[in-house]
Amino acid sequence: MEATGTDEVEKIKSKFMSAWNNMKYSWVLKTKTYFSRNSPVFLLGKCYHFKSDESGELSTEGSNFDKINTEISGNVEEFRKDFISRIWLTYREEFPQIKGSALTTDCGWGCTLRTGQMLLAQGLMLHFLGRAWVWPDALDIENSDSESWTAHTVKKLTASLEASLTAEREPKILSHHQERTLRRDCGDSEMRNEVYHRKIISWFGDSPLAAFGLHQLIEYGKKSGKIAGDWYGPAVVAHILSFVFVLRKAVEEARDPELQGVTVYVAQDCTVYSSDVIDRQCSFMDSGETDTKAVIILVPVRLGGERTNMDYLEFVKGILSLEYCVGIIGGKPKQSYYFAGFQDDSLIYMDPHYCQSFVDVSIKDFPLESFHCPSPKKMSFKKMDPSCTIGFYCRTVQDFEKASEEITKMLKSSSKEKYPLFTFVKGHSRDYDFASSPLHEENDLFSEDEKKRLKRFSTEEFVLL
Repeated sequence: MEATGTDEVEKIKSKFMSAWNNMKYSWVLKTKTYFSRNSPVFLLGKCYHFKSDESGELSTEGSNFDKINTEISGNVEEFRKDFISRIWLTYREEFPQIKGSALTTDCGWGCTLRTGQMLLAQGLMLHFLGRAWVWPDALDIENSDSESWTAHTVKKLTASLEASLTAEREPKILSHHQERTLRRDCGDSEMRNEVYHRKIISWFGDSPLAAFGLHQLIEYGKKSGKIAGDWYGPAVVAHILSFVFVLRKAVEEARDPELQGVTVYVAQDCTVYSSDVIDRQCSFMDSGETDTKAVIILVPVRLGGERTNMDYLEFVKGILSLEYCVGIIGGKPKQSYYFAGFQDDSLIYMDPHYCQSFVDVSIKDFPLESFHCPSPKKMSFKKMDPSCTIGFYCRTVQDFEKASEEITKMLKSSSKEKYPLFTFVKGHSRDYDFASSPLHEENDLFSEDEKKRLKRFSTEEFVLL
């Protein structure tokens, strides 16, 4: 009886925290973002120009597009369609209870998990859909509901608490977004793309069975000492290292046959060992043939000491100008963001700090709207926390070799110091001073060497050369 009472208290606390975070971050979809007409906008390797005879700024808010002349609006709409097509993963509430806890929401603690999911999702989109793909329904998304999100949250909390106090079944609030029934003359390619679009989103669903869902990531995180409700601080190097290894483990353990053609490599001490990457991409089958995989490369770096060094700005902009870049997990102190582009000295990002209702991705034709962000946000580069993780996608070994050459040139040209931000070196990590993590690890999340590195690193101990 006592345990039941404790569970009820935890559920009520969870509802209050959910409402507080939703009110706290209700501005996420409400605030307007302004873009200069005179500077190009880059989004994961794509460049968009909004230039016209008129000077000034324009907003990406849907209601303002009608005021823009045809010359600009064509490119603005292409940018909007491209941005909205990226997969947006945010706080959720009312999802199935996380094993070993009473939590049914990640509000207030899951932002780094969500930004990592977004980076991985972009890698999978490149793998299955290609960079040119855009969601046909992207421009049909409403920027906000007629009722404010905060008002909706307060009503929802009140209804839930009233039901709890009267021992009634908690009322279900229907989603404002309903699947639109569209009849289009779809070709085989478009139908295939839509199948993969839904499949990728389903892999990130908030249920225990989703390959890269919150529940699975938390299970893998337990092996590094993290439990449900613990926060992976984006500014703490050890937290970032823990989390990127969690992402790698999730991909390695994925059982869906479609995911067997993708692997993840995590750079060691700001170094990408080329032979280690190629070994992850290539494996020999019993028949003697070589099985090749695409690789998502994750490079944890630090862009300065206590604050971000502005000398790294051009390099970060160069990275986000590459089509095989899958974004950057970063943020500002105590908040994690997914950075996907830039204009001038401002970074374009998607914000996970917005609490939405659980969507059951196991049902046929589940609604897609809440997985796509209607409005980009911008943040000055100098406000960015220096600790971050950069991601790249390479489909083949040849793609990796080309990318390593291109990025190495970029690192050398952008570095004002003797040493670049990170390096690509030939050979295996075992050829150097320390042993690499084994390619075929045991069921443990980390190798012994990785465990030592996690204990050694902290923000204070991260050495900048």
